[in-house]
Amino acid sequence: MNVSRNNSVKKPVDVCMTVLLLCLMAYQATGETLHEWFGVGMTVLLIVHHILNIRWYAVLFKGKYNAYRILTTIVNTLLLASIALTALCGMSMSGHALPFLYGLLPVSFARRFHLAMSFWSFVLMGLHLGLHLPAMTAKVKPGRRGKIALTCAFTCAAGVGLGLFLRNGIPDYLFFRTPFAFFDYDKTGAVVFLENLAELFFFAFAGANAVRLIRSPGGKKERKASPFIPVLCVVLAILIGIGMMLLQSGG
Repeated sequence: MNVSRNNSVKKPVDVCMTVLLLCLMAYQATGETLHEWFGVGMTVLLIVHHILNIRWYAVLFKGKYNAYRILTTIVNTLLLASIALTALCGMSMSGHALPFLYGLLPVSFARRFHLAMSFWSFVLMGLHLGLHLPAMTAKVKPGRRGKIALTCAFTCAAGVGLGLFLRNGIPDYLFFRTPFAFFDYDKTGAVVFLENLAELFFFAFAGANAVRLIRSPGGKKERKASPFIPVLCVVLAILIGIGMMLLQSGG
C-alpha cells in the first residue's frame, strides 16, 4: 500500500473511531447490546489503525526525542494500554456480542476496571486528537480577527466541556472512587452525545494548546510573540469549567 493510499484510509478509520468512542460513552442512549457491538467494532478499528501506523513502531527507538515527540509517545502508549484493558475487561463481561468470553477475567474486577479504563481512554483519545489538530489545521488562515474570535469561542466551548465532565462525576470513575456508573436516563440521546462531544473537546483543546506551546508551526516569530496564549487559554477554560460546576452545585 503506497503512502497516499495509506493516508486516504487512515482518515476514515480515525473518524469512525472517534464516532464509535462517542457512541460507546453514550451507554444510556444505545443500550447494552449495541454497546457491546460498538466495542467490538472499536477493537477491530484499533487493530486496523495500528496496522496502518506500523511505521510509528518501526522508528520508536530511532532518532532524537524532542518535547513534542516525548509527549505524543507517552499519550499514544497510555491510550493503547487503556483501550486494550477496556476491551479485555469488556469481553470478560460480554453477554451478547462475545458471550463465549464471559468470565475470562473475574467479572467484579472486569466491571470496575472497564469503567475506569473506558474513561481514561476517553480522556487520552481527546488529548491524542488535540496533539494532531495543529498539523491538520495548519493551512487554515482565518486572519487576525477570525483567529481571536475562534480562540475565544473554543476556550468557552472547552470550559463548558470541562464543566460537564466535572458535573457528571467522571473524575470519580477515573480514580476508582465509584464502582458503578450512574446514568441519567431522562436525558435524550442527542443531549448525551453533545455532552460527550463537549467533554472530548476540552481534552482535544488542551492537547492542541500543549502542541502550540512546545512546537510553533508558524516559526520563531510567532513563538516569541505569544508563548503565553496557549497556557492562558487552557487556564481560562479550566476556570470556566470550575465556575460552571460551582454555579450548578450552588443552584
